[in-house]
Amino acid sequence: MNESPSHPQPSAGPAPAAGQQPSFTAMPAPEGWRYKPRHALWDNKAVRAGALILLLALSGVIILALVREQTGTEGFLVGLGLAVLPVPLLVAAFRWMDRVEPKPWRNLVFAFAWGACAATLVAIMANGYATKWLLNTVNVAQRPDASAWGATFVAPVVEESAKAAAVLLLFLYRRRDFNGIVDGVVIAGITATGFAFTENILYLGNAFASDQSFGYSGLHSTTAATFFIRVLMSPFAHPLFTSMTGLGFGIAATLAPHRRVARALVPVAALLTAMVLHGVWNGSASLSALGFLAVYALFMVPVFGVLTWLTIWSRQNELRTIRTHLPAYQAAGWLTPPEPLALSSLRARGIARDLARRTGGPTAARAVAEYISFATSLAFLRQRAHNGTAGPDFTAREQELLHHLWQRRQVAQPALAQASAVVPVAFRPVAPTQGWGPPPPPSFGQQGWPGQAG
Repeated sequence: MNESPSHPQPSAGPAPAAGQQPSFTAMPAPEGWRYKPRHALWDNKAVRAGALILLLALSGVIILALVREQTGTEGFLVGLGLAVLPVPLLVAAFRWMDRVEPKPWRNLVFAFAWGACAATLVAIMANGYATKWLLNTVNVAQRPDASAWGATFVAPVVEESAKAAAVLLLFLYRRRDFNGIVDGVVIAGITATGFAFTENILYLGNAFASDQSFGYSGLHSTTAATFFIRVLMSPFAHPLFTSMTGLGFGIAATLAPHRRVARALVPVAALLTAMVLHGVWNGSASLSALGFLAVYALFMVPVFGVLTWLTIWSRQNELRTIRTHLPAYQAAGWLTPPEPLALSSLRARGIARDLARRTGGPTAARAVAEYISFATSLAFLRQRAHNGTAGPDFTAREQELLHHLWQRRQVAQPALAQASAVVPVAFRPVAPTQGWGPPPPPSFGQQGWPGQAG
């Protein structure tokens, strides 16, 4: 049975009416409008950030020493040069998925650093301990199979758990940036990209050291084979596995707070799915070449295709969210009539930024980009309140976002109005009416939009 929430959730009532000089009653004076409540020491953002930076830096130093010890300096440099090649492409792919509401760079940097340093360090230590335990436990005749058992049954549990920790931390402490499936998949994918980067350095560096010892070179070398399989053939493997975990956290983010059991079980089930996928992939390495290719073509590629389709569908759903919830603020006078239409089109957004850049330079383009970002956050905030998943600071956060929009309206609104012409008429938004009535009309002395002459 689901438990009742301990605190009532705010509902998405009528949008506050806009005036020529808006008043933000839920916020402090303009010179100190940002909300800064008192917290315990660990709740201090600077303390948490400092602790994480220290942890990641220490993990990075240890990882660097361990990898260099195993591969040698030359092997490390070769592995580093080859392992970095897929990273920009993978990061660009996840950033493309995240175009509607791009995640802050600090979240992405943290996710990548966690995967490349902390998660990899945990995996190396735990996998090494587990392999030694298996070698000392099984019979001598079964020792050749111990490594395969470890890769199939131990490594997926350890590695996916270590990577999932980054997604969990951002889900708990950056909840404002977690709105749905796309957010979870992007964070999980960036984390796994960092993990695969460090792991590829290790594998490629060891392959190069082996080739140096046996005198292999060229296309017939172990380095070339490892590069083909890990970098060219399956650069998406780790991101695919961990994206399942991100998918679970993304679904959990959309569930109402009173559904506590579902919010806990969905990420766990997604993590288990990631472990199974990882185990199947690792286990296929012990099959024949034909068996390996069969697993790759008939299992991994279709799963990758389904996840990609789901992510793109979710991104389109995010645009529909903007199209659905921003008309409330347009009716209240905060936005001009063309804006919900323009803001729900990626093409119109790009045109608006280009128009602002041509007329006002980089500063104007940046103002439009920030306006788009704040308006998108406002739409998602209202959706969460509409679904009963908003936090108790809904009103203060809403007025904070409206404050940012008001400051940039004179630059952004004309550009978005022109850009809205490219959006098909079929996409014309309709404000939802479930659970709350139409917002009050703006209190203008004469007809017009905020900041527009009558």
